[in-house]
Amino acid sequence: MPRFAVIDIGTNSVKFNIGERADDGTWRTIVDRADITRLGEGLEKTGEISSDAMERTVAAIAAMVDEAHKNNVAAIAAVGTMGMRTARNSQQFINAVEQRCGVKIEVITGDEEGRLAYIAVKSGLGLGEGSLAIFDTGGGSSQFTFGHASTVQERFSVNVGAVRYTEKYRLADMVTAEQLNAVLAALAADLAKLDNRPVPDALVGMGGAITNMAAVKHGMAKYDPAIIQGSVIERAEVERQIQMYSSKSLEQRRAIVGLQPKRADVILAGACIVKTVMDKLRKDSLSVSDRGLRHGLLIDRFSA
Repeated sequence: MPRFAVIDIGTNSVKFNIGERADDGTWRTIVDRADITRLGEGLEKTGEISSDAMERTVAAIAAMVDEAHKNNVAAIAAVGTMGMRTARNSQQFINAVEQRCGVKIEVITGDEEGRLAYIAVKSGLGLGEGSLAIFDTGGGSSQFTFGHASTVQERFSVNVGAVRYTEKYRLADMVTAEQLNAVLAALAADLAKLDNRPVPDALVGMGGAITNMAAVKHGMAKYDPAIIQGSVIERAEVERQIQMYSSKSLEQRRAIVGLQPKRADVILAGACIVKTVMDKLRKDSLSVSDRGLRHGLLIDRFSA
């Protein structure tokens, strides 16, 4: 059975998936992992990808491409998202990856991110035929897709991401109540596009912040995608985690069971984004999708 690989290069992490396609069109996961490389570190201030961030990310992609070749994949698709859309020197990074790895990165729009996320969720979660809102929280932006059953009705991207907010509002360590209130007020303004919408029948969240919050809820010392996929996070749990992260130092956060230590600095910003989305769409709970853009990309590009 043929195997294919996809690489999703985000502002905070690089996600990698190898899938094996069966004759009936179903997919079996061979490899699915992510490396936190912080491609967008300092991007908010400088407008460019730093040389250190570029080198870290190129090295991570090179290791993934090597792994893909060892698994005898027929093809590799690589896409870049918000950080690469924003940085003035993205072409330099694209050239470096192509020269070292032989892989050409396609920088996709926020609209395309939303479409691929919808494909991933509909293929991975049984959510019925009602109205559906999906959001994907990234390091540099968040993508939103609204639809009904299998039909996408609207999708857009907003420049609201966990890395950007962490750097701008200094959320990597313990914060005061005043800081927290200021962040939530800023998020409410930046996510105004969500105001006054009909309440969706189902709300689904994906991305590193969401899956880490689910792992923390379950006290998961070792990440298990089978438990995370389709699990439910209630508003009270989101608020509990926000209070927990805001009252702990960076080192204390790193000791929290279920939280990736490399994500400890940006998790508070991510949790605040999740809370704001739930508030805007008036939902008391959301479902978690462990399947993300990379899974939608795999299905979209390689389902013959």
